[in-house]
This record gives sequence, structure tokens and C-alpha cells, in this order.
Amino acid sequence: MSFDVDLFVIGGGSGGVRAARIAAAEGGAKVALAEESRMGGTCVIRGCVPKKLMVNASVLGAAVADAKAYGWQVQAGGFDWGHFRKALEAELDRLENAYRNTLTGAGVTIHDARAVVKDAHAVRLADGTRITARHILIATGGRPFVPDIPGADLAVTSNAMFHLDALPKRALVVGGGYIASEFACILNGLGVEVTQYYRGPQILRGFDAEAREHVAAAMQAQGIAIHCNADVARLEKVAGGIRAHATDGTAGDFDLVLYATGRVPNSAGLGLEALGVRIGARGQVEVDGYSQTSVPSIYAVGDVTDRVNLTPVAIREGHAFADTVFLGRPTRADHELVASAVFTQPELGTVGLTEEEARAAGPVEIYAATFRPMKSLFAGRQDRMLMKLVVAADSRRVLGCHIVGEGAGELIQLAAVAIRMGATKEDFDRTVAVHPTVAEELVTMRKPVR
Repeated sequence: MSFDVDLFVIGGGSGGVRAARIAAAEGGAKVALAEESRMGGTCVIRGCVPKKLMVNASVLGAAVADAKAYGWQVQAGGFDWGHFRKALEAELDRLENAYRNTLTGAGVTIHDARAVVKDAHAVRLADGTRITARHILIATGGRPFVPDIPGADLAVTSNAMFHLDALPKRALVVGGGYIASEFACILNGLGVEVTQYYRGPQILRGFDAEAREHVAAAMQAQGIAIHCNADVARLEKVAGGIRAHATDGTAGDFDLVLYATGRVPNSAGLGLEALGVRIGARGQVEVDGYSQTSVPSIYAVGDVTDRVNLTPVAIREGHAFADTVFLGRPTRADHELVASAVFTQPELGTVGLTEEEARAAGPVEIYAATFRPMKSLFAGRQDRMLMKLVVAADSRRVLGCHIVGEGAGELIQLAAVAIRMGATKEDFDRTVAVHPTVAEELVTMRKPVR
């Protein structure tokens, strides 16, 4: 049977673009890709990249204060949101064009349209065009979840945060995950009065408990009002803005309510279930180790599969798919020991097991240090940094590393290499420290704290 293309990719995010490029450029496949929104997907257009640029902007006010403490004659003016937003949108345009050029340079045909799956070897574009394909790859990512409460339409999600007409004076952030906590810190750093509601006992569920406590305490010290075991019962429009009625009977008025209560796989309406593709309870497309669905010609990668929902993982999955199907190199994407960073203020970098996970698996030793870094100490700030290693008592292997403080995201990448290679605590100990740095604490902790 002949097909119009060898591969049709639905979704122009990081995973889909990588798969399309490798299949076309290295595998010699005829490839088409459909994206109904902007090329680059969530990470590039409405996620990691613009968020990190907002993080960069939000820390500069404190940097000016530090510069004064170091002797510089500087004075911060007001933050110009309009200037920043214009520059941000120009950068996103540049990145989108770069993604397009990468695809077209590899020979991929781009369709700026929604596509749905019609059968095991065919898709239909929004204009009715039918395209047959030997293989179909679903790479549609995820979408923000907003619970069904009265007044939910008054709230915004992270998708809208980069295009606000103006910064609010008072903001309520609902949620306790990394997206909610990052935006709480961003807004606070830009001069917004921030309140954060989270229905659980502590923000950043799933991360190391000691690290979570450290981040939350620092956020509160910076003026963010964190209310745990709290949720919104309903929202209503009032003269003073948006009134949020909490489940504990209290209420507060805000100019902006941001819901960051998690994301769900973006699989609805693609026609998959009708074809027999298994869909999980959260809407995730279920796949095997090679990203193949229950319909052999249909694959899926990235957040739509709800495995490890990180951009670099989606890229690895997309590359592994192309290697397997088009280059004759069966490859499984490895989801073990994936490092990650939370760009709160302070940052949290983590890889491997939390202390709680490790203790459940066997005896461990915990090496931890908290200290005031030289840079902020000299500037008179009370910041404290946390370095933590989780070590197996028997094998001495370092099972997890958790860092809270400035540069944690950069530091954890290098720690992840050592831990991935099976480094022991004694390997860390034998490594000579780089002085004076905060990173030297990772190799100078000699006695376990517990």
C-alpha cells in the first residue's frame, strides 16, 4: 500500500519537532507535521522559555539592591511591563521562526492547521484535506486544568501570563506545584502583592520535604502569603476586582486570579479512542517502552503520554521514536534519574530519590548543609542555601541530590552526571573543592546529619 507520507506528526512542540526532523533528515522519510497554534509548543511559546525570561526580569530588582550594597551608585526605577512584553513577544517570534526553519530545512512539510486521526493510517486537516501516512505520531502535549467552580471564567491560566495588558497590583495564585510557585515568585519579584492558595499541607508536593520547607519559608520571607490547606470555593466579579471565596469561609479581593492547578494530557477530540487507542484515566495516551500505542501504526511522545512531563524528556522520546522506526535502531527513552529545576526564588534543583522515597527503600544516610552564601551575606540579605545528598547506607551510592538556592538549576545538571554514573559518597569526598563557591559544599559534607 502506498501512502502520501511516511510519517505524519500531530503537534509542533519539542517532542514532535525532534521526531519529525530526525525521521526526515537522518531517516530519509517523507514527513508532514500539523500544528494548530504556534510552532514550538508549550515550552517555547507559553511555558519554559517565556517563564524563564520572566524569572530573569523578576530577580533584577533585588540585584540592584545588592549592587548598592557592593558600592555601586545605582537606583532602580519602576518595572516597565510594556517594554518587557514587547521584547518577550519578539523573542518568541524569533524562536518560532527558528523551529519552522529547522523543520523546512530538514524537508518536513508544515500544515498550520488542526489535524485529527481518521483511521490507523490517515489524518484529516481542519480544511477537510485527508492525508495518508505509514506512521502517525501524536505529540500534542498538555493543557492547563481549571476545576469547575462558580466564576472559573474569571481566572486565567499560565497560557495568558505572558500577554497581560498590565501587571496586577494584587494577585491570587491557586495551586502548589512548580508552575504556581514559580509564578508566585515572578509576580512578587515584579512588585505584585501575591497570595498563594494550595489545598495540600505544603507546596511543591512530590519534591524532597526538607527542600520544600526551605523554599516555602524563603518565599514567605520575601512577602508571599502562602495559605496551605486552602482552596477557592467560588470567584465573583466585584467593584474592587475579583473576589475569591475560600473554603475556610474567608474572602479576598484581587486584580488577577491565576489557576495553576496542574496540567492534563491534550488528547481529547483527536479521534483516538474510536480507533482503539487506549486512553488512561487522566486522558493520557498509553504507550509501551518504544512509545507505540495499542494501534501499531500510531505512536505518541511527550506530555500527552503523561510519563515524565519535561521538555528534555519529550525530546528524548521523539528522538528515540525516530531512531526506532526510521533508522533501524530500536531505542527506549530512559526515564530514570531525570534531573529537574524549579525556578522559584530561591531555585530548587533535584535529581534522584527524595529522602522519603529512599528511606522507604532501605537504610540511608543524609548529608545536608544550610548556610548563608557569601554573595548575599555581604549584601546584608538573610538568604540561606540548602545542599543535600541522600546516600544508601550499604552501597554508599548517592541516590539523590537536592539543592535550594541561587544557581541550583545549573548546579544540579552537573550533579546529575555523577549520580547517573553511580558515584558514591566517597567519590564526592575525594573530589577537591572549588573555593570560594557554594558548590564546594557538595564535596565537603563529611558527617551525616541523620
